[in-house]
Amino acid sequence: MPVATTGSEAPSPLPDPMTLLRSRAYLVLLLMAALIGGPVSAAAFGFLALVGEVQPLLYTDLPKSLGLDGTPSWWPLPLLAVGGLLVALTIQYLPGHGGHEPTDGFKPGGTPTPIELPGIFAAALATLCFAAVLGPEAPLLALGGGLAAGAVRMVKRDPPKQMIEVLGAAGSFAAVSSLLGSPLLGAFLLMEASGLGGPMMALVLVPGLLAAGIGALIFVGLGSWTGLGTYSLTLHDVPEATSPTVAEFGWALVIGVSAALAGAGIRWLAVRLRTHVERRRVPATVVIGLVVAGLAIGYAEGTGKAASDVLYSGQSALDPLLTHHAAYSVGALSLLVVCKGLAYCTSLSAFRGGPIFPAMFVGAAGGILFSHLPGLSLVAGFAMGIGAMGTAMLRLPLVSVLLATLLLGAQGLTVMPLVIVAVVVSYVTTARLTVPPAPGAGATTEAGPRSREPDGSLPPPP
Repeated sequence: MPVATTGSEAPSPLPDPMTLLRSRAYLVLLLMAALIGGPVSAAAFGFLALVGEVQPLLYTDLPKSLGLDGTPSWWPLPLLAVGGLLVALTIQYLPGHGGHEPTDGFKPGGTPTPIELPGIFAAALATLCFAAVLGPEAPLLALGGGLAAGAVRMVKRDPPKQMIEVLGAAGSFAAVSSLLGSPLLGAFLLMEASGLGGPMMALVLVPGLLAAGIGALIFVGLGSWTGLGTYSLTLHDVPEATSPTVAEFGWALVIGVSAALAGAGIRWLAVRLRTHVERRRVPATVVIGLVVAGLAIGYAEGTGKAASDVLYSGQSALDPLLTHHAAYSVGALSLLVVCKGLAYCTSLSAFRGGPIFPAMFVGAAGGILFSHLPGLSLVAGFAMGIGAMGTAMLRLPLVSVLLATLLLGAQGLTVMPLVIVAVVVSYVTTARLTVPPAPGAGATTEAGPRSREPDGSLPPPP
């Protein structure tokens, strides 16, 4: 870190990364990262297990226990109304405003304080369990970082700020170590999202990788011991991919532009809905929940498919969507893309959660829809849709390529050139469609005006 100077003093040079890497203090830091990785990943596994158990309890078991014949078509209405009420009360009355505001984009902010963690946990739990269309990754990053920073403060009096930041990042690495299917993918996500780079990158990345590796082992061990699995993003039956063709490279351009346009529309509408939600947080969030429910019901009534295709993050629905793609007509896929996209957009404006899995699902459904057109194979369309839509919503091209290709295993290597083209086109088009903030412009939240950082992003909430 640069050293502040006064008067005519010359600034002290930056410390040599290799000298720090060989220091005893850095070995202590690695040891602390290793010790933190286990408990944080166990807590993250417990959170995901709780969500995984409560979701079917509310959506399937509760209607039966009330004497209803299965899950009635109208059931998402009370489910999401209650979820919206709980999320709104948490955001309005608990410290921390429920955590990261999803319309601000996927940018890891500051480490939450201990007093903010209950609000983040409660808002995320209500969002995920009551079927809003957001994922668990953003809350897990915040909870992992907050727990790690809290542990450091417990064992060391007045720890240096840099230590809290590095070990907080390590806790975030551990929390998402297996969620995306690979601890390496989670590391790339945090590295690209936070803008780590330069000679100091390894000093921050190595503790995070260590914590993520230990976290992945904990996830696997707990999943095997409990019989619940690891809650990782996986596909079980991927069709064989064919070698890319000239026509498919042309479709990569079309899919990239289409995803960028769809992503821009989702963000534009979500930000404008958010301004209305913030004026009357509680009633507006309940209304948003009812809108999400209405979209799911409309899709189910119009296609005969399950409303759960539209509800929830889409993480667990990706595998069935690919496996049973032949059961979805062009009309059903079109309605699924529209309804899931709108439910995603409205959820972004009022609920709390991560944007990754809904973007992947919308992109996957859109890619399968495009594959019904001449010259585009199923696997190529599926992978390009995920990569292009992920880029449009996250603006993380490297992570989007890896998400789309590593998910498909060996078949992903075959279609990777197509995914790269679609991602690059989506990324550039999204940049062209994004209006840069005016100099000195600010954003207003429930905590009052907040000035923007130099890169245009909002700083973490106080």
